[in-house]
Amino acid sequence: MTVTGFVRPPAAEDLQDAQERREAVRALLRWPLITAGGAHEDELRLVRRHRVALTRFFAESLGYRLTVEPAGARLFKTGLGRDATRPLPRRSGAPFTPRGYALLTLTIAALTRVKAQLLVDELVAAVRSAAVEAEIDVDLDAIADRRALHAALMVLVRLGVLRERDGDLEHWVEERKHSLLDVNRDVLGLLVAAPLSTHGSMDDLLAPARVPSAAGGARIATRRRLAECPVLSVEELPEDHAEWWRRNRNREREWFHDQLGLDLELRAEGALALDPDEELTDLSFPGRGRTSHLALLVLEALTDQFRQGGASASPRGEGAPAAWHRVSAVRLAEVTRSVVTQWASGLRRDQREDPGLAVAESMRLLESVGLVRRAGDDLLVHAAASRYRPVATLAERSTTGEQSLFDPDEPS
Repeated sequence: MTVTGFVRPPAAEDLQDAQERREAVRALLRWPLITAGGAHEDELRLVRRHRVALTRFFAESLGYRLTVEPAGARLFKTGLGRDATRPLPRRSGAPFTPRGYALLTLTIAALTRVKAQLLVDELVAAVRSAAVEAEIDVDLDAIADRRALHAALMVLVRLGVLRERDGDLEHWVEERKHSLLDVNRDVLGLLVAAPLSTHGSMDDLLAPARVPSAAGGARIATRRRLAECPVLSVEELPEDHAEWWRRNRNREREWFHDQLGLDLELRAEGALALDPDEELTDLSFPGRGRTSHLALLVLEALTDQFRQGGASASPRGEGAPAAWHRVSAVRLAEVTRSVVTQWASGLRRDQREDPGLAVAESMRLLESVGLVRRAGDDLLVHAAASRYRPVATLAERSTTGEQSLFDPDEPS
């Protein structure tokens, strides 16, 4: 008997391969450098197993280059341009300073010339030599530069470039203790995204890669923006890319769900990418802590401002609301002062003593997740901030149906 219209369901191994590839893709987006023997061996095993398919996927879908070697896997991402909101963090969580970046670069340069195993003092001497060659004034006997160098060394340990075989590198700054280090040259070779010799200036180094304006270029560039920054504003796209997005956004929502496991919220202003598993990010928001809580309260007050005033028109005259709403410096000061005064009892002691510091910390957090940005002395608030506005829900009594603030979250 012949059965017409029958479609063979995908084999179990096909579904498993697809799931493994998606897990590998998510791992590489989260950790662009995965080293052998590191903390993510399971993910590296998946990357090795699906190397060919993953290499093609990243090249065709996002314009990224994937390299898989015995030392590990490296996804060479293409930057989105200048962005000071996501600095390299030190172990304490504090951002790297310009001095720290300079010493990190000098240390990487020095490591290309040293032995595979050396004492930390030998590495310090090599860094001094690299600084002289680069004509950078470095004083590694001064505590500030020693701390900056120590931060660079700890980053390289975390990335697997350096491994402490013996000693106490943790307390090297204050106590000048000896430490014997192993240099993993294979991982070092995977670290730098592009040879500096290929760039003529700092602007060339930081500029995003040029993507053709054809449909393929629009697809790659727009996907890349959403993969790297979860807030997409159509008004900030080139006109041809914005037109492509308007035609294909529903199809792209399916692509992001199937390939990256992300859910897209489509709005008139653009889109917001959300990870249901809350994994595909290096900064959790809202998160926990008094700073996050204050940031949410400030967002609520700010979004109330432009909710009451109404959405502004799109600068392109297409009828869609603008993604960014301006709050003047004077109004911002009034709003934040009111929030801090109202919720002072919930702040940390140091935040109550210095409200300006508390506000600055919360604003830096909001800026780092792309919900606000500075415009001179004023502040721009993105429409996506409205989705984080706290909403109080009254619980209903299970017996009478009446609502009370004293009722538990769930009826008993």
